[in-house]
Amino acid sequence: MHAWQQDHLSIADYERVSPLEKLETRILIMAATGLTRIQLITQSDYQPQSEQRLFLQTLIQRRLDGEPIAYLTGEREFFGLPFFTSPAVLIPRADTELLVELALSYAPQNSRLLDMGTGSGAIAVAIAHTRADLLVTALDISHDALAIAKKNVARHTPDRVRVLHSDWYSEVNGQVFHTIVSNPPYIVKNDPHLSQGDLRFEPINALTDHGDGLSAYRTIVGNAPQHLANEGWLLMEHGYHQAEDVRQLLSARGFGQVQSWRDLAGIERVSGGQFIAGVE
Repeated sequence: MHAWQQDHLSIADYERVSPLEKLETRILIMAATGLTRIQLITQSDYQPQSEQRLFLQTLIQRRLDGEPIAYLTGEREFFGLPFFTSPAVLIPRADTELLVELALSYAPQNSRLLDMGTGSGAIAVAIAHTRADLLVTALDISHDALAIAKKNVARHTPDRVRVLHSDWYSEVNGQVFHTIVSNPPYIVKNDPHLSQGDLRFEPINALTDHGDGLSAYRTIVGNAPQHLANEGWLLMEHGYHQAEDVRQLLSARGFGQVQSWRDLAGIERVSGGQFIAGVE
């Protein structure tokens, strides 16, 4: 038996003997007991009840087995907001906040914005929460993902984000938006990263297109002119090595001002361009 599997341990004891990092241990203690960060300090001698103790020990073991904290707790912060998560959706990541910031910058006042492949809804909700003037539509092909997205919409932006089940543009035929954003599946099939770290537990179809990693971009870029208002922007997150390929797709489709933006690590993380009506 490991030290952290003993009975009658206090919160302070768990923090001392846990094989996890201290921050992760505290997050799991809060998830198992319902205590707040302040209570962890003021009630450090508290001994979790039997059910809480067993739940905490299960969480610790699952984390040791590699399961992401966001799935263990069912929540992850993104753009300053807490979001519900589950294995049905990708875990929101800080890198994606760049896409949100760009969308907020380029979306005109009182305009319509489309988020394609919304997953947890983090991008759409973060945008709508910051810009109440925008009419946001969020699409995904996964019913399970949409269930999580709807929970997050109800939590932060009720009645301000329209959530639709859609295979890319299929459910918005004839509709025009001023801004389109997307963080689509872009990992190349059989990439070794798919069997490492948190990615092992995330939904495979949201990670990879099971091809060269660019098929989603071909669909999004290829059909975007039918759904973008004149001078509207298409902005897409991609992998660290895909910026040039995505820019080429945009340029070939007639987009102007094609460019890429770097994340905090200096990696070209988002590429986009402006649609000019009549240019092919």
